Amino acid sequence: MKSIVEEKLVSFKTLEQKVFAYVCELGRMITQVILENYDDELAKERDKKLYRDKGKRETSIKTVYGEVTYSRRVYRTAQEDGRIAHIYLLDQAMQMEKIGLISTNLAEKIALTVTESPYRVSAEVISDTCGQTISHGGVWNLIQELGERISEEEDYAVKQMEADQAEGEKAVGILFEEMDGVWLRMQDSGHKKAPKQELKVFTMYEGWDKDSPKRSRLVNKKMLVGMEKSSRFHQKREALIEKIYDADEIGRRILNGDGGSWIKEIYDPDALFQLDRFHIYKEIKKKIRDTEAQEQIKELLEQKKVDEMLEYIQVYADSIESDDPKEKGSRNARELYKYLGNNREGLIPYRERGIELPEAPEGIVYKNMGVQENQNCTAITMRMKHRRMRWSVHGANNMAKALYRKENRELIGTIERYTDGFVFTMQMEEIIKTLSAARAPKKDGKGNPYVETITHHMPLLDAMRTASRKAFARAFC
Repeated sequence: MKSIVEEKLVSFKTLEQKVFAYVCELGRMITQVILENYDDELAKERDKKLYRDKGKRETSIKTVYGEVTYSRRVYRTAQEDGRIAHIYLLDQAMQMEKIGLISTNLAEKIALTVTESPYRVSAEVISDTCGQTISHGGVWNLIQELGERISEEEDYAVKQMEADQAEGEKAVGILFEEMDGVWLRMQDSGHKKAPKQELKVFTMYEGWDKDSPKRSRLVNKKMLVGMEKSSRFHQKREALIEKIYDADEIGRRILNGDGGSWIKEIYDPDALFQLDRFHIYKEIKKKIRDTEAQEQIKELLEQKKVDEMLEYIQVYADSIESDDPKEKGSRNARELYKYLGNNREGLIPYRERGIELPEAPEGIVYKNMGVQENQNCTAITMRMKHRRMRWSVHGANNMAKALYRKENRELIGTIERYTDGFVFTMQMEEIIKTLSAARAPKKDGKGNPYVETITHHMPLLDAMRTASRKAFARAFC
């Protein structure tokens, strides 16, 4: 405080930065004391015959208030197969070996930031708002590690499904499923431009919330995204379904898609397929230049006159046939005919086929499908496209895993599984006491510049005793 007065700092921004740096440094000292004390407790309680103390090793952990350097013991032990291993009991107790020496809070902040902004921008934001300085490479490494762990969870769910050990027990009348692809710009290992590749996106839901007709909120929506081959992606998709639902108790599964060959590779042969309405109209407008012909095709489709519509397209293609090789009108019309003909069974919406459907549960309504384009935009496109960025296959896959977990509101829980290991319940007064005991300059040659601040007059404590101030006093005084 004296240095601030002497330097005559009048900018609140500068004052705020100095206070923030001071509090972060104090937080790092407190964390160091906690970790080393806990390591001492583990050393006392260990099985000394099983774990032989080989001395301390210094390491560090990245936190929201900076990098905390501390020492913990390494132990020599024999494994079940007789091989010798060296382990850290503190790391095991706190589960630090899961995703690296990084705190849960910092990992959450990095992941939530990088799912909105590029790696370099995310690193700058984290470095400016936390006491921890991190590079864009460090942010990238975290997302790669997190994405790999999510992929491992998906693989495990597939194994459970194939072993008839799926966890799903919920019964549902109709399960709506939609699939689409997002084409990404790619790069090879040398960061050279590579052909585009399709990121597969899947969304399932039970219907629409009856109480929010304007927002069209989906009920129990879950997504799955990945760069896997179609067969593997469908395995993971089915495993996700069976992790939540009892597959035998799903009354009807309805699949909406753009007609891509990989989308029709479904597990359930009884699933009802319908061609996405958005893609139908998009193809009509793209392939037919004549606006009157466009409207006629749409009208026949709306009237469910599929045969007449296909016949009309064929006649139209013949009528504009030209010997000019540059004229593509007839060829485009025939491509539209082929596209609609190949997806003939899905041209009529599911609600207009005269099929008996289960009654919608209370609070849920059934509507026309076609939400996947919007889901693509909010979950994937806004982060992974339109920023002149290119992706490697693994980089795109790992980022996509984090994005869909965030959309499912599962990202924080996923991070906690791999970073959060142990909750300390030591009281703050014990910590402050430990810090005060470290003030013996004659013994260790070091003083503690923070103790004087803590024990000096504090205006906050002389003010009106609100609940928050009482808590502050109990914690620090």
